[in-house]
Amino acid sequence: MNDETPGAFAARTVGLAGLGAPQARALPPTATGVTGATGATGATGVTGVTGGTASCPSDLASRRALAHGRQQLRDGPVADACSALLRAAAGLWETDPLAARRALLAAASAAWSAGDHDTYRRVFAVGPCRVCGAVGASTPCARECPEAAWRDHRIGMSAVAEGDLQRATAILEPGLHQVTPRAETEELCDAGSVALLLGRLPLARRLLSLALASARSSGAETAVPGIIAHLACAELREGRHSQACAHAEEGLVLARRLGQRNVAADLSALRALVVSIAGDLATVRDQVAEVMAVAQPHGLAQAAFLAEWAQARAELGAGKVERAAARLAPLVQPGARQGHFGLWFLAVPCFVEACVLSGRVLEAPEMVDLFAVWADLDADPQAPAQLARCRALLAPADRGEELYRAALAHHEKAKGPYEHARTHLAFGMWLRRRRRPTEARDQLRAALMGFEHCGAALRAKRAGAELRAAGEASGTAEAGPLSSLTPQQARIARDVARGATNKEIAAELSISIRTVEYHLRNVFAQLGVRSRTGLAHLLANVGDDHDRGWDLPEPG
Repeated sequence: MNDETPGAFAARTVGLAGLGAPQARALPPTATGVTGATGATGATGVTGVTGGTASCPSDLASRRALAHGRQQLRDGPVADACSALLRAAAGLWETDPLAARRALLAAASAAWSAGDHDTYRRVFAVGPCRVCGAVGASTPCARECPEAAWRDHRIGMSAVAEGDLQRATAILEPGLHQVTPRAETEELCDAGSVALLLGRLPLARRLLSLALASARSSGAETAVPGIIAHLACAELREGRHSQACAHAEEGLVLARRLGQRNVAADLSALRALVVSIAGDLATVRDQVAEVMAVAQPHGLAQAAFLAEWAQARAELGAGKVERAAARLAPLVQPGARQGHFGLWFLAVPCFVEACVLSGRVLEAPEMVDLFAVWADLDADPQAPAQLARCRALLAPADRGEELYRAALAHHEKAKGPYEHARTHLAFGMWLRRRRRPTEARDQLRAALMGFEHCGAALRAKRAGAELRAAGEASGTAEAGPLSSLTPQQARIARDVARGATNKEIAAELSISIRTVEYHLRNVFAQLGVRSRTGLAHLLANVGDDHDRGWDLPEPG
C-alpha cells in the first residue's frame, strides 16, 4: 500500500495514452527562440537552452547531433537519442529556432519512449518570454508576439505532462480542428498525436490517416512506420482491433526494411496486444520476446510495458491468473518497478480482475481508486465503463447489479465492442451465479456476438459455455462420455483433463473449491474413473468444440 492520495498520484502521471510525444511540427517560421523550453537545469544538454549560451558551440556540430538523435530515436538507445537532441536544440536555438523546436519535440518523444518523466516535463516547462515578457507557466504571450503559437503549445503540453488534461484540452484542442487536409505531413502527424494524447480518438484517427496519406504521396517513407504506429494505437484504443492489427503488420514490414528497430518494437507490442484478446498465449509470448530483444538494450520503456501487458492479458485468458496478477502488479503499483509513467493506468482494470481471480483482492481497491482519477480526466472514452465494471467485480452482492448496469450505460456513450462485450460477459456470469438464467442469457448472447465481431475467439468460447450453463441449447450435443454430464460437470471434466487444478477451475467458474470437488466426485462416479489421470485418458480423443474459454473480463 502507498501513502499517496489518488490526486497526488495522478499529479505525477501524464494523463495520456498515446504512442510517444508529438513529433516536430512545422511551426510558424516567424516564431523565434526556445527560451524557457526546458527550465534552467535538467538533463544533459538542457542547460543552455534557457541561458542564452549554446551548449554546442558549432552549428554544424548541432546539426550532426540532431541527425544522430533522430537516427537513434528510430534505431538505438533512446536515452542517447534524448541527450543528442537536447544538445542539438541548445546549439540551434539562436541560428535556427524552427530546427531547435523540432529537436526539442523529438527529445520529448525519446523521453516518452524511455519512460523518463522528469526530462519529458522539463522539455515542456514554460519560462518567461524574451520577446513580450510574458511570465508564469500559464501566461500566454501577447497576441501579436511571434512566440505566441510556440508558447501556447508548450503551456498545453506542460499541462499534459503534469496530468492536467482539462486545461491541456482547453488550450490544445481548438487548434486541432483548424488543421486542414492540405497541411504538411509533420503538422498532420503532430496534431493527430496531440489528439491521441487528449483521448480524442476519432479526430486522432482522421488526422493520422491524413498524415499517412501525405507521407506516402510525398515519398517521405522514413516517416511512415512511426505514423502507422500512432494510427494503430488510436485504432486499438477505440476497439478497432482488426484495423490496428492490419496497420501494425504493414508498419512492421516497412520498419524492418528501413532498419527502424525501435519503431518495429512499438508496432510488435501493439500487435501482441491485439493477439492477446484471442487468448493465443504461445503466439503472444513469441511476439513479446521479439519486442524485449530490442526494448531492453535500447531502453524502450513504452514498448516493454505494452508487451508485458499483452502477455499478462494472454495469461489471464489462458487461466494463468496468479501469473497474470504477479506480472501486472509491479507495472501498475507505485514504486521503482512501476511501468511507463504515462501508460500504467491502462492496465489497472486488467490487474483488478486478475486480483479477483487469484485471491489478491486486498490489492485491488486502492488501484480502483487510482484508476478513478484517470477516468475522471475524460481522456479515454472507455474508462468510465471500465471503472464501473471494476467496482462491480469488488462490490457486495447488493450493489453489483447497479454497477454493472452503470457500466453498460457508459458503454452506450462510447465505441468499443470488445470492452462492451466484456462487461456483458461479466454481468451475465454474475446473474447466472445468482440463479437468474433468463436475464443472464440476454447478457451472454450480447457478449458472444460482441466477441465474434472482434475476433476474440477464446472469449467467444467462454460466452458460449456460459450460455450453455445458463440453459441455452448450443445446437451441438456433447461428444461421447460427456453426453451424460451437466454443462457444468462437462466443463470441469475438460479442465481437469487438460491439467487444471481445482483452485484454477474455481477461479475460472467463480465458484468455491469445495463445489469443484463436489462436481468432480460426481464426474468420476458417472464416467467410472478413479483419478484425474484416468479422466484425462478417457477424454483424450474427445473433440474440443466445447472447450472452456477461461476469461473473466479485463480491458482491451
